[in-house]
Amino acid sequence: MPGMSLRHKAFSAAFAAIAATGVDRWGRGLAQGKGAILTLHHVRPAAAGGGFRPNGLLEVTPGFLDRALTLIQAEGYDIVSLDEALARLADPKPGRFFVALTFDDGYRDNLDHAWPVLAKHSVPWTLYVVRGFAERTARLWWLELEEAIRALPRIALDLPDGRFAAPAGTDAEKLAAFDRLYWRLRKGPEAILLSAISDLGRQAGIDPVALVERECLPAETLRSLAGAPGVTIGAHTLSHPMLAKHPEEVARREIVQSRAWLEQILDTPIRHFAYPVGDPGSAGPREFAFAREAGLASAVTTRPGHLFAEHAEHLYALPRVSLNGLHQSEAALKALLSGLPFLLWNRGRRLSVS
Repeated sequence: MPGMSLRHKAFSAAFAAIAATGVDRWGRGLAQGKGAILTLHHVRPAAAGGGFRPNGLLEVTPGFLDRALTLIQAEGYDIVSLDEALARLADPKPGRFFVALTFDDGYRDNLDHAWPVLAKHSVPWTLYVVRGFAERTARLWWLELEEAIRALPRIALDLPDGRFAAPAGTDAEKLAAFDRLYWRLRKGPEAILLSAISDLGRQAGIDPVALVERECLPAETLRSLAGAPGVTIGAHTLSHPMLAKHPEEVARREIVQSRAWLEQILDTPIRHFAYPVGDPGSAGPREFAFAREAGLASAVTTRPGHLFAEHAEHLYALPRVSLNGLHQSEAALKALLSGLPFLLWNRGRRLSVS
């Protein structure tokens, strides 16, 4: 698969091995929780030609979503709303394994391509919305970086920790440049990341506002979506920052005011929140406390794992299971729903809340 790293190839091999041995079935009692919250971003037809698609892990096809929902239901699992997931998590009695579907950022394709599939299966879903994407004031910086590297034959940037330079003439060179620059910038302050990607975007003639307009739902569409059967809208901050990298007052405002804005424009209570990026470097105990203080019912991370009874005491640090666009297979989905990859990833721990 073009652009697939050694790490992702290893995951694919592991998923295939789990499926081939049937361990995903007999290992459920050991690894499977009460339920799982799935993370999705884009749902749209596969891009023609493959090649340089460094953000391809963030998109699945409508066909795969359809097959995934079919498989989940065929396994006898329930697909439930987030509110129902919380109720089941709090119930001490054993019940059927459940799945909740969540979509981050508020992309247009969630309505164009995901909603028809979700409606076909009559399943509920949650859309986490960023105010700045709906109002065209925040930046899809990871997409800006992709578009800039796609356009440029060579990458050259002066960064505070030294110059970055890399060839970008072929798809392989572009992918290597993206990977190196992305992780180098992710490690530092967000202001440097945004400034560096702005510089690169200017070199490539990228219009960041046009990208957001192309990809994200506007506020007026969110108003018409609110109250639709089976649809829950949650908050996802004002500007999609990695909250843990910012001062206390900034992080708290991003959580509290994004919820208040949604409640104002939608005229409906907002109970659920998703931390942008959502890994331990972007959301930790401080942010979990802010979400609790805000009076939200839940907040989700991207820390990988199933939901266990213990999570009823940690509703602001809920793990999720990513439907990764690089692993669009029945084998991968069965492995993820079995819980086995997370038993290994989390070294046997059910909770990751520190």
